[in-house]
Amino acid sequence: MNLLSASRSLAVTAGLSLFLSVTHAQKPTTPLYKNAAAPVDKRVRDLLGRMTVEEKVGQLSTLLGWEMYQRQGNSVSASEKFKQAVQTQHIGMLWATLRADPWTQKTLTNGLNPVLAAEATNALQKYVIENTRLGIPMLLSEECPHGHMAIGATVFPTALGQGSTWNPALIKQMATSIAQEVRLQGAHDGYGPVLDLAREPRWSRVEETYGEDPVLNTRMGVAMVTGFQGSRIDSDINIISTLKHFAAYGVPEGGHNGGSVATGMRELYQVYLPPFRAAVKAGARSIMTAYNSIDGVPCTANPLLLKTVLRNQWGFQGFSVSDLGSISGLHSNHRTAANATEAAAQAINAGLDADLSGYGFGKSLLDAVKQGLVTQAVLDTAVSHVLRQKFQLGLFEKPYVSPEKAAANVRTAAHINLARRVAQESVVLLKNEKNLLPLSRQTKRIAVIGPNADNVYNQLGDYTAPQADGNVVTVLQGIKNKLGSQAEITYAKGCAIRDTTTANIAEAVNAAQQADVAVVVLGGSSARDFKTEYQSTGAATVKAGEGVVSDMESGEGFDRTSLDLLGKQLDLLKAIVQTGKPVVLVMIEGRPLNLNWPAVHVPAIVTAWYPGQEGGNAIADVLFGDYNPAGRLPISIPKSVGQLPVYYNYKVPARHDYVEMDTKPLYPFGYGLSYAQFAYSNLNATVTERADDVTVNVTVAVKNTGSRDGDEVVQLYVTDKVSSIVGPVKQLKAFERVPLKAGEQKTVTFVLHADDLKLFSPDQKWLVEKGDFSLMIGASSDDIRATKDVTVSRTIAVKP
Repeated sequence: MNLLSASRSLAVTAGLSLFLSVTHAQKPTTPLYKNAAAPVDKRVRDLLGRMTVEEKVGQLSTLLGWEMYQRQGNSVSASEKFKQAVQTQHIGMLWATLRADPWTQKTLTNGLNPVLAAEATNALQKYVIENTRLGIPMLLSEECPHGHMAIGATVFPTALGQGSTWNPALIKQMATSIAQEVRLQGAHDGYGPVLDLAREPRWSRVEETYGEDPVLNTRMGVAMVTGFQGSRIDSDINIISTLKHFAAYGVPEGGHNGGSVATGMRELYQVYLPPFRAAVKAGARSIMTAYNSIDGVPCTANPLLLKTVLRNQWGFQGFSVSDLGSISGLHSNHRTAANATEAAAQAINAGLDADLSGYGFGKSLLDAVKQGLVTQAVLDTAVSHVLRQKFQLGLFEKPYVSPEKAAANVRTAAHINLARRVAQESVVLLKNEKNLLPLSRQTKRIAVIGPNADNVYNQLGDYTAPQADGNVVTVLQGIKNKLGSQAEITYAKGCAIRDTTTANIAEAVNAAQQADVAVVVLGGSSARDFKTEYQSTGAATVKAGEGVVSDMESGEGFDRTSLDLLGKQLDLLKAIVQTGKPVVLVMIEGRPLNLNWPAVHVPAIVTAWYPGQEGGNAIADVLFGDYNPAGRLPISIPKSVGQLPVYYNYKVPARHDYVEMDTKPLYPFGYGLSYAQFAYSNLNATVTERADDVTVNVTVAVKNTGSRDGDEVVQLYVTDKVSSIVGPVKQLKAFERVPLKAGEQKTVTFVLHADDLKLFSPDQKWLVEKGDFSLMIGASSDDIRATKDVTVSRTIAVKP
């Protein structure tokens, strides 16, 4: 090759190299945060590094979702309000997008069925991914306490009924089905479980809880969390579980919803926090702060709760979120902040990550950052907690869902059957004089009477969506389904729950007189209606002496001064009893109501709480003996509000009687009858000590001595006989719902550890103190069948 040829060749090669270099430089590279194979923490850091302060603040805002879509016929799309919020506020989360109820003004006509719901969430995701600089998908949260609060979803019994099953495995199965219905419609986060202890029955939200006991609440809460979240949160059938309400929300002074609570730190640690701790240890990915304050510090701006306990002691890895409007409440309600900017700074500096409302953070948080009240490090920490969940959910890779799958897998026959089973197991038989129940299927004439006998919405509880005709089986319909045309079934409402102007007791009496047995269905209601006024938080606005009287006497905002049956319900019941016909009282209610008169004069009483869409079938199954009831009370039923608080595990010393009555509840915690009878024997216990733990193995034989198959709920209570702090008279530590055929005997085994025997010592350490413990096995907190003392020989330190 001559010199000229060589020069030309070199020039061509150099030009080609330059061309390839330029071409390679112009080829777009995939950002690390969009690389599904990269570790989540690296993706979070990469995305944070690309975000502006405004985009970061936007990711912490959770706006009201039902305003973010628009529906025209069977077409649904992102609303202009959503587009504006995305472009101006850079929002990252929505709440209750698919919710329908009188507060949201979403009905069966203008709301979303499962197919349209999936299309709506897809439209929202498509807009935010394609029309924002970084394409960060939305995280959509929904209300899920007893089913997805959306049109077309399955409605299960409310939490008080779930707690009455004493069956965590069943509740986990229920939660799994709820999660599937939510995720298939395009949402990712379910609000629930509610882990508040209900020790104030006048409080309006008792129905949302599992009852009064920390151990029962713990077991049920863990079941919900593991059912919601499953083994893979990035699947298309699992959702984040958001724990509510952190903390001690269920014991407000005077029963006032959201009011202050009077609890010491030891009570907080030993009683109110354990259910939350167990749920966090089970992997819960989100937690919601409560409206109340504790010892003068609002929960929404409480660093002890949000930093020291939640993150440092428990190792929580998820994100925290305010309850609706509770950040602004630091200024308007608690008055710990002079303005909205200070409120935002207080909350996020205390460890709160996200704002449910859209106005607690937003502009106020931006102002706080600009004024130096909030550092970039604090802001980045909160944003990283939210982004981590979006990555782990797989939203960057799979933001869309299939409307066809939603249509096929929401409210399936299997889920409806499961709703019936949960309702069956939740029914508590309180009284059965002379074995009136079960009723004979040969009964020819039955009168079904009362305001809750054939009222769809009174049966479902608060946080329930509108229901299409035929979706809900009432007690009247359930009895008709059971007996068909073989019996003459007459219905008379008799009266309303609260309204005293529309009663027709004479009609009900006439129906009872013509019947062989009267099934009277009374109680309460959490059924919202379109005439009720609502606060910005969604709680009802209740006015004493209001002109329009709905049935609603329970549900968020409906606190009570008494627990008496309202309206003319007791008059109705007395009139039916006076006919001399056998009477079965069925209570459908959201809180324990006064049963003093029925307990004396009515031969058979059951409570079903709010039993959900299959409640009528389940109650009929129990009344006619196709299902042997085994529900147990998760909350004590008092004789009088003057006894309150009346929970079973009060602190020593023992209480003395009043002038008017004794101190015992009418029906105690853990109580419930069966159509079978059970005997206990051979209680044994052994203690094994190790350096950092103690194991107590407890066994007891339980036999079904009756003629019917049935379940017994075996309950283990413990008393620390001498301790350095004042403890409860007894405390539930373990339980098991045991199926037993007629004549069958089983050995039930419980295993306790140091965590079950510990106390929070005077110097604020968790210890199992050496000494004697009394083990008590029984059928309720007040029906102990066998006792045995065991000894721990040395004090053992326990990790927080």
